[in-house]
Amino acid sequence: MAFTGNIADLVDWNQRSLYLSLASITFNPTWWNIVAQNEHKNRTITRILGGNPRLGCYLLAIAIFGLGIFRDSLYSRALLDQPTYSLLPAPYNKVVPIALFIIGQTLVITSTWALGITGTFLGDYFGILMDHRVEGFPFNVVENPMYIGSTLCFIGGALWYEKPAGLLISAYVYIVYVIALRFEGPFTSMIYANRANQTHTTSKKDL
Repeated sequence: MAFTGNIADLVDWNQRSLYLSLASITFNPTWWNIVAQNEHKNRTITRILGGNPRLGCYLLAIAIFGLGIFRDSLYSRALLDQPTYSLLPAPYNKVVPIALFIIGQTLVITSTWALGITGTFLGDYFGILMDHRVEGFPFNVVENPMYIGSTLCFIGGALWYEKPAGLLISAYVYIVYVIALRFEGPFTSMIYANRANQTHTTSKKDL
């Protein structure tokens, strides 16, 4: 069916899978920000694991990764339950989503590679800080490559399956990530600022 009119009118709002997908998208960054900020303040996970922050970070990484897979499965289910409309003419209906997915996955994978497990999965909240800010690819291309890459993958999936509802979900993903960054950015900056102040104070004492 050809796409005409408002995207919101082309969504089946009666599908439970749509709301489950949106709920999962909302839950994931909300949960990991709450857990990570609690860890920074109270060291709850580290204490439970006998004072091993690195193990705590690895376990959080597994949890976040698992929640991401579950979120993606709910998104796929939601797409299948939605009406299909032709969004792009051939051959762009295949070329564009493939390109978006490849670019998105490249941003996600290369940013994870550059940061490492602890750098990617909130190790700084466990006190595992990086020595220097990562400035190489893909961080020299986009500021938040993991979130941008994830959003592009959502859009690619929506275009591949020709689901207008997927585009609305993708827009919601981007909004959720923007909100999450408003919490993560300042909090992470505070952690590194505190380390810099402590280093400076220690250096002055040594003098």
